[in-house]
Amino acid sequence: MKNSPSARLLHVFAAALFSLVIAGATLAHAATITIVNFDSPGEGFNDATAVAPIGGNTGVTRGQQRLKVFQAAAAIWGAILPSPITINVEARFDPLFPCDASSGVLGSAGPLTISANFPNAELPNTWYHIALANKMAGTDLAAGANDITARFNSDVDNATCLGTTSWYYGLDNAHGTNIDLLPVVLHELGHGLGFSTLASGSTGALFNGQRDIWTHYLLDTDQDLHWDEMTDFERATSAINTGKLVWDGPAVIVHGDDFLGPVSFVRIDAPAGIAGEKGFGTANFGPPLAAPPLVGQVVLVDDGAAPNADACTAIVNTAQVSGKIALIDRGACTFVIKVQQAQIAGAIGVIIVNNVAGSPPLMGGEDPGLLIPAVSISLADGNAIKAALLSETVTATLGLDVTRTAGQNGHERTLLYAPNPFEGGSSVSHFDVSASPNLLMEPAINSDLTSSVDLTRYLFEDIGWFSPRSVSVADRPARSLRLRSTPNPFFAATTVRFTLANAGLTEIDVYDVNGRLVKRLMRAWQPSGEGAVSWDGTDQGGRRVSPGVYLTRLRSGATSENRRIVRMH
Repeated sequence: MKNSPSARLLHVFAAALFSLVIAGATLAHAATITIVNFDSPGEGFNDATAVAPIGGNTGVTRGQQRLKVFQAAAAIWGAILPSPITINVEARFDPLFPCDASSGVLGSAGPLTISANFPNAELPNTWYHIALANKMAGTDLAAGANDITARFNSDVDNATCLGTTSWYYGLDNAHGTNIDLLPVVLHELGHGLGFSTLASGSTGALFNGQRDIWTHYLLDTDQDLHWDEMTDFERATSAINTGKLVWDGPAVIVHGDDFLGPVSFVRIDAPAGIAGEKGFGTANFGPPLAAPPLVGQVVLVDDGAAPNADACTAIVNTAQVSGKIALIDRGACTFVIKVQQAQIAGAIGVIIVNNVAGSPPLMGGEDPGLLIPAVSISLADGNAIKAALLSETVTATLGLDVTRTAGQNGHERTLLYAPNPFEGGSSVSHFDVSASPNLLMEPAINSDLTSSVDLTRYLFEDIGWFSPRSVSVADRPARSLRLRSTPNPFFAATTVRFTLANAGLTEIDVYDVNGRLVKRLMRAWQPSGEGAVSWDGTDQGGRRVSPGVYLTRLRSGATSENRRIVRMH
């Protein structure tokens, strides 16, 4: 058996477009969401396999139980969202690929139709998912057509897909080690109802050359631009700008703290050459990271059998590991087994190093007897730690920072998922995995999710599902400084634009990537408001700088902002 089963959620969008102009008045009442059975006889919703009722689900066949879970999810969303127009969801269960013993696709969903420039649209020349467009218009803009398509993986109930893990069809969230279908259906319906952009994250291209409502609220804090203000290149760059892509809608900003808690962090404290906070994945087992944080020396484990650092058998260097944070390689056995071996050896915590490039993995599995925290880190960070261990002592801190909010940047904006490299079906159209507690609309299903739609309700307010709104754009907290350059990248010259919340002595400088000053562009007293200064791509001596990446830095009072800028050949 390989690593513990994990689940990835994939989302698709239909290509049929409708842009009808039919007048109608919007009514404010709960939406009716109807599940339309698209399965063939004997399979999916029509699977006649006899089963016992479970967790409040009274169905007596597997197909009946599947349908009742879908209907329960539809009722939850219907009670939250106001619309006078019935929302029809064509749904089916099919084998979905890839799916093996260690990972698999659970489901996919998206709008069958999108619309723009319909009566009562909040923004002109802007695509909306059809269910939301119908709500705003007060009439069915695609009469006779279904609104959302959804497919779910029937193979989850087979041993070839996710091993012994199966769908849990109860309605009480008591899923144990199985996958709770109810929050997965809530998640996928969320995408069909509007939780996704139609823009291509890989190329940056807008759908049919026109923005959608999501691009209006997607903000890149490095570029200081919303996606509907960017070029295709800038959007593609933003889609992999980890930790810098945020949702800028006022309702999510105001209500983020209602759902998110303190920041969990993994930090290397020494040696200085590799010190700093690291991206990390969490585990479904063991205690969560806590305050005060866990501080300890990091030691690479040795289990005496090649490959020696995977802890798939008993650890032999227990004298070194005891009382320390165990560093373990991913692979060959489950995450749970690795942490069990570390706990037996006396480790106080575990860091598991990924065995492939990319984001640190989320770690599935269950063992109530695990009492030490475990996190995963990237292959690159793990290799850096191993190299340092050859000659130096490495120390780390794992814990909570109660002064920061998990899943947000420093300006109360909630982060969206923007891993590098880009992950088709997951990037951009999800909240970031750093959110804690976990949110419904993260890219992977988490075992602690229930039937709550949490912060997603307020994102839906931002995109127009609720009128009147509880929070207006005027309530959105302003960043004290704003800095951006256009064009970026540039060839001959660029204009550095800035916004100050308060008047004060203002400096704008250009640095190279090593932190050396290239050129001072401004040092003067500036009033609050907007301003601009040009950079012609020269240094302090008037010489043209080499093509490459540079940093512009704005300082005013006690605050500062940095932005990346690129000079092209």
